[in-house]
Amino acid sequence: MKIKNNSSVSGSVSLLNSLVEEGVDTIFGYPGGAIMPVFDALYDYKRLLRHILVRHEQGAIHAAQGYARASGKVGVALVTSGPGATNTITGIADAMIDSAPLIVIAGQVTSALLGTDAFQEVDIVGISQPVTKWSYQIRKAENIAWAVAQAFYIAASGRPGPVVLDFPKDAQLAMTNHYYEKCKSIRSYIPVPKTEKESVINAADLINAAEKPFALIGQGVELGNAEQEAIAFIEKAQIPAAWTLLGASVLPSEHPLNKGMLGMHGNLAPNLKTNECDVLIAVGMRFDDRVTGDLRSYAKQAKVIHFDIDPAEVGKNVDATVAVLGNVKETLPAVTALLKKANHDDWIDSFDIVNHEEYEKVIVKEIYPDESHITMGEVVRRISEITNNEALIVTDVGQNQMMGARYSKCKLPRSFITSGGLGTMGFGLPAAIGAKTGAPNRIVCLFCGDGGIQMNIQELGTIMQNNIKIKIIILNNKYLGMVRQWQEMFHNKRYSETPMLNPDYVKLAEAYRIKGQKVSKREDLDRAIQAMMAHNGAYLLEVEVEKKGMVLPMTPAGMCVTNVILEK
Repeated sequence: MKIKNNSSVSGSVSLLNSLVEEGVDTIFGYPGGAIMPVFDALYDYKRLLRHILVRHEQGAIHAAQGYARASGKVGVALVTSGPGATNTITGIADAMIDSAPLIVIAGQVTSALLGTDAFQEVDIVGISQPVTKWSYQIRKAENIAWAVAQAFYIAASGRPGPVVLDFPKDAQLAMTNHYYEKCKSIRSYIPVPKTEKESVINAADLINAAEKPFALIGQGVELGNAEQEAIAFIEKAQIPAAWTLLGASVLPSEHPLNKGMLGMHGNLAPNLKTNECDVLIAVGMRFDDRVTGDLRSYAKQAKVIHFDIDPAEVGKNVDATVAVLGNVKETLPAVTALLKKANHDDWIDSFDIVNHEEYEKVIVKEIYPDESHITMGEVVRRISEITNNEALIVTDVGQNQMMGARYSKCKLPRSFITSGGLGTMGFGLPAAIGAKTGAPNRIVCLFCGDGGIQMNIQELGTIMQNNIKIKIIILNNKYLGMVRQWQEMFHNKRYSETPMLNPDYVKLAEAYRIKGQKVSKREDLDRAIQAMMAHNGAYLLEVEVEKKGMVLPMTPAGMCVTNVILEK
């Protein structure tokens, strides 16, 4: 029921029509008293707006994140006031630090009751302001269309992020003359900073003079839809590249210049070569502490070029010799045009020599183990191979996350979704639901641990009700694995509150009408994976893996990136 501009409608209808005008096709939500008029209006919008009923508001926000990151669109969550709104805060904070474009619409008590501690009243604007790009309370129906237009522009432009719209019930019910016009600019808000021509020239000059250039590829490339521009950039000057956790699928895994993952559990060569390169080129990444380790010893020998859309990130952690501000979709080609073709074969070969050491000491033991137990890495690698490395991988947080990043391979962009900056356990299951909704034609495989899966396991009900055909792989080691690893390495093997007594996950899946099976022997693994992939529907595969497996290499927190532990 799309309406025309200048129609007299309720605030609720104005809201939904505004969403339609912005191209929204899916909403993740949960109804309640303070948002009921909107849900009532939604009854007439079923042909235009698909609403996916989650089982918890945190599930709604993570699903909206998965949708946004898989589709490149803005994710939308619709919840009620009070606890409905506060249940989204973890997801909003997660989206803020990982730059996911979201709109969260929260019901609110009527304007007359604001500030009276009314039933299910909470100051969601005040609570959410530190973890949003913008929070706004819509008190008048005539402001709805304007607020929605502003919200979408702010959420999606520049460095993306979440926006909260607080929507009192009287504004939902009041009549208004609906008029929708998309927002194209906001005074004093500059989403994309001006790119200085001098910085482009200086960056190109540094790269052309470099003998050992090294590129660090982050999620900003994906957010800017600049994957092809990044490939053209590194290929022209023959620059080896590594990627951050959120930049995992920017470069095809098999690209010859792709040298692996950065960071605490990244590949050996990228970490060591960070402190050997003469020009370090950061592209759409923010020098997170899990990447840099001890800043006092991080890349001190190198001149640093930082490409970023957010000026606040430049110099925040690592000083930049040259800052190239702007959208990498435009700045990368500008620099590439000035680059000279180069030959850095010896430098590139040095990465391969170091990575071979890691392969022999770590990787081969993980994906081709001699022991009787199944390892996480071999499960991830087999599933990646069986899906022709074309699956969209979602992970929860912990050892499963690091193994998912290390041992899955990617052919296509937007193929790896995880909670990076906040590290939110419970992210995986709802995010996979959102990812499959945003990319319905792709195989979506979720890797999770026996701890994280239980944090939002109620979303199996969402899968059941909406027939979301995702593949859930529980890597069950009967521990909170990453915490246990730290306890083993740094706390004298004092396993305080990390052993897990778990339910029968297959029976639990069956209770939600989801097919599943459990595997504990290696000889059954491939057959089980094939059965999961052949099944036309959601599937839960529980794999009993090594109880005390380790994610290696590992650079201990706060240590220099070269202080890498390869063997336990």
